[in-house]
Amino acid sequence: MTAQAALADRDGTRTAELVLSKWFVVSPYGVGNDPFADGVLSGRSAISGVDRSQFDVPYELVGLVPDFSAAKYLGNKGTRLMDRLTALAVTAAGGLVDQCREDLVADPERAALVLGTGWASVQSIMDTTRDSLTGDKPYHVDPAKFPNTVMNKAAGQSAIWHTIKGPNTTISGDWLTALLTLSYAARLVRGGHCDRALCGVAEEYSAQRAWLEWHAGRAGGDGMSALGEGSAFFLLESAADAERSGRTPLVRLLATRFTAFGAHGDAGAALRDCVRAALRQAGVGPEQVRVVAPASAGAAPVENDVLTEEFGASAPEWIRSRHLIGDASAASAGFQIAAVLAAAGRRPLGRDEAAVVTTIGRDGMTGCLVLGGCGGSS
Repeated sequence: MTAQAALADRDGTRTAELVLSKWFVVSPYGVGNDPFADGVLSGRSAISGVDRSQFDVPYELVGLVPDFSAAKYLGNKGTRLMDRLTALAVTAAGGLVDQCREDLVADPERAALVLGTGWASVQSIMDTTRDSLTGDKPYHVDPAKFPNTVMNKAAGQSAIWHTIKGPNTTISGDWLTALLTLSYAARLVRGGHCDRALCGVAEEYSAQRAWLEWHAGRAGGDGMSALGEGSAFFLLESAADAERSGRTPLVRLLATRFTAFGAHGDAGAALRDCVRAALRQAGVGPEQVRVVAPASAGAAPVENDVLTEEFGASAPEWIRSRHLIGDASAASAGFQIAAVLAAAGRRPLGRDEAAVVTTIGRDGMTGCLVLGGCGGSS
């Protein structure tokens, strides 16, 4: 569809049913969907002890993507100076592109790429800053590495690498990043700016990031405190476009909602309001929610209490992933969504069933995503 045709059909596009039809993850379980699905759904931890010969950090545990390097997964050409964050994003985006390459090649200007990150590459930023302070002159830094310090480097490099020429956006929102990314991508599609969007999140592990988290007061040695990394990408498009391209929709995007709070003690009430507003927007009752994917492990009382109050402790299927792979910061909610898709791959959601993904951010924001099934009635 051309841009003019898309804008002419804008009213129809705004009300079109949007779906997630493909996904790909690079996680502490490895590269690909199957290792992730097998690990999360079996409850197997991907967290290991920190290799002190590689990382001088205050943490004892880590969730690293095993045996990962840009050269291994992307080749030697163009990767010598690529930072780890960009390599993770380009690899995950490539895994998604491989599943829908024909459509992207046919009309690359009508495909968007929306990537969520935390601080971009913390290691690159801090290394460049250190060089500017310790060198003979402040400008004696490596110019070839400077692009890695720019927040939208990973998004731009992913689009260039895979020849995606539509809108390119970088979003940052702490643990809510994946939900914000999907919300923004949905507006791009509904607004006629693209036919489909590759929505992703990425986070790298580095000693620099670990020390920032430590000095922010988030230290510890259990699974919740272990830092993780990785990238997850999802293909968002209209149900009609998915059908025309021969892709079977996995879930429908029904609602994304966000609610702010001030004092820490108000987080529970904000999340409760957020979840209820999202369900109203989606037209879904609590009894229809079959899968709940919270950000926290069961030990975190606020989120757990609110969701138990809304959906019951045992009625829905609870899927928790953070204690298995670590705190992936900006990529955390992306792994929560991927866990829902993994579960739906084993047992699809019925048309009258839904999944809820929630998170409480550290900067006073809560988020809720409601995904609907695409199958027949349960």
